Amino acid sequence: MSAPGERLDHFMARANAAYYAGCDPFVDFITAPEISQVFGELLGAWVAVVWGLLGRPDPFMLVEAGPGRGTLMADAQRLLRRVAPACHGAMRVHLIETSPRLRDVQAHALHDATAMPVRWHDDLRGVPDGPMVLLANEFLDALPIRQFVRRGQGWEERFVHDGAFTHAACDFPAGHPARLRPVPEGRVLETCQPALDFIHALGTRLLRWPGAALLIDYGYDAPAWGDSLQALRDGRPADPLLDAGRADLTAHVDFRAIADQAPRGVAVWGSVTQGDFLSALGLAARVEQLARAAPAQADEIRAAAMRLAAPERMGRLFRVMGLSSGLAGDLPGFAGRHAGDGTGRGETR
Repeated sequence: MSAPGERLDHFMARANAAYYAGCDPFVDFITAPEISQVFGELLGAWVAVVWGLLGRPDPFMLVEAGPGRGTLMADAQRLLRRVAPACHGAMRVHLIETSPRLRDVQAHALHDATAMPVRWHDDLRGVPDGPMVLLANEFLDALPIRQFVRRGQGWEERFVHDGAFTHAACDFPAGHPARLRPVPEGRVLETCQPALDFIHALGTRLLRWPGAALLIDYGYDAPAWGDSLQALRDGRPADPLLDAGRADLTAHVDFRAIADQAPRGVAVWGSVTQGDFLSALGLAARVEQLARAAPAQADEIRAAAMRLAAPERMGRLFRVMGLSSGLAGDLPGFAGRHAGDGTGRGETR
């Protein structure tokens, strides 16, 4: 029996590959590093503290997955060069980016920010062995998802045909962390195998070499369900199934499934809200320092910080999770909170 169209994850992968190859994503959305330099500076300071907790390895790999314009890494590098020169000198910068066009943009942004050559990779496997600190901001949300609809005691999977969903009876993927969630009749349960594969590869590396990773994205920490597929075209919400390659397709990140996927022996921290995480890293103090230094821009600086941290803005929608191994202490920003402390169940949106 032929498939009733293109499987959703295949459609999403094809659409996003075309979008990032031919469109300017920064016209359609703005990420936290572009909103305020404080975001990248705080993560740079976080890297320095983690480096110390790892025993100050020299060298170590500083990796960013999905680095966008390179703004986060550039801001972090400037902060590290100024306040943590030993850490800055020990790092080797590696970027996971598949788009040749974005690699050129990142190279320009980082030209004066780091003394070491920057190396690019298609995936984590290309990063050399050794201690590593990895940053991933709005990386997992663009990875392709599958959607399954509960039908009685079984499932139907969603496909895409002529700009609309079609369905076919199927088995839910065996061994998936969300397999046993009690999803109501007719509701959608999403899976993102590329995200789980990335976490497995990351965790496997952390079992071999000490290090830490920071995952920041919009998503949910309860064992939830619901259709979260969305599209942005020309800065506005759009139908995700129309005009493939003309819009940025994303979905909410299932942080509970990610925590369940981490290998035994790797510590999982959070997730916590972005607002709580940035506050723990000293957001308010750094914002006021910048406001005093540039009084004419003080209101703008404070407004940008509010956008990052306020519960009604990005502060609650975005969540932060950490993975680590070989640390001499707790991972900064999580108040000692390990995964598994969360409660609640319900729709993703």
